Amino acid sequence: MSIELGWVHEPLLRSALFRRDVFIATGVLCAIVSGRMQRADRLLLWCEMTLMHLLACTCDVFSACMHTVPGGREHAVDLYRRALKYGDCSGVPPEIDCRAPAIDAMVESEGAVKVVFRLDDGARVESVVIGLPRRTTLCVSSQAGCRMGCLFCTTGAHGFVRDLRTEEIVGQLFAVRHVLGRTVDNIVFMGMGEPLDNTATVVQAIRVISDQRGFDIALRRITVSTAGLPDGIRQLGAAGLPGLRLALSLNAANDHLRSRLMPVNRRYPLAVLKQALQSYPLRKKEVFFIEYVLLKGVNDTPGHAVELARFLSDIPARVNVIGCNPGPAGRFENPGEEGLRRFCALLAREGVFVRLRSSRGQDIQAACGQLGAAPR
Repeated sequence: MSIELGWVHEPLLRSALFRRDVFIATGVLCAIVSGRMQRADRLLLWCEMTLMHLLACTCDVFSACMHTVPGGREHAVDLYRRALKYGDCSGVPPEIDCRAPAIDAMVESEGAVKVVFRLDDGARVESVVIGLPRRTTLCVSSQAGCRMGCLFCTTGAHGFVRDLRTEEIVGQLFAVRHVLGRTVDNIVFMGMGEPLDNTATVVQAIRVISDQRGFDIALRRITVSTAGLPDGIRQLGAAGLPGLRLALSLNAANDHLRSRLMPVNRRYPLAVLKQALQSYPLRKKEVFFIEYVLLKGVNDTPGHAVELARFLSDIPARVNVIGCNPGPAGRFENPGEEGLRRFCALLAREGVFVRLRSSRGQDIQAACGQLGAAPR
């Protein structure tokens, strides 16, 4: 007997990153895969199912657990498909939780919908649905609050509460698709929190989201954005997710300025970050997406453009420039359309592939850097 379990990745296992929310019965599951499972082990596995959440499972994991129940694996695959693809959980055994986080509030403006979720412990996280003419993108959160403390980000100003569990990340997609009835084509991990500060859980969420028998969102349509955690970048690269897009929130290409704007740079300066990027297993023609939030009078001079071009000279990258969005503190100003276009022209002159990105949802605090009424 053999089951393909793409989510089980040895480096993550060795570093003890598997936690309860990924799969509590890992040892028993390994026994299933190896074909050494005895009757007592099957009973134990059925008991462990009472601690499982459907939205934390790939189809292979779910069907392996359903091996001992009427209908077997074939029935399990059908249940999984109906639940995740169509939102019909009526046939899922009551021992397996399949609830998505509760929607606490929703507000819509100019093609952006901000959804506020209340988690079981009362913590609140936010997602944003961004509608474009040919696709709809869901921006999901990976933590309640954030440890990074970036000066231009509202979420970081509220501090860190906790990591989200796999089902709480995947549940944002489930609720938007099946409760709100919104089509979702792309996923970006650019909501509240630092995804690579919760790497194992984010990797498992990506496995579930991309499973063709469930949500079936291709890896090339999923982007993980990081403030620059080298260990997380290496773990993500080792996770075996070909086609997954990696974005880096850079915002300055000299250590002095970046350390002031983004405290993470004090621990992981640009040279260390570049080494992690250069070791990341990009496929042919793939690139990193560099996010550069333009702050008037702070990181928008010709010298800053030259520094950015030099930093990226030996890295395959595309730069997305976006003006900073107003936050509660009002610490930084947007340079305006003219300033944004001027900086993009400076980068293009240096040979950098650059795009000017527009913001949506500013008036409902749903744009880049604005998420996070204080989690509570």
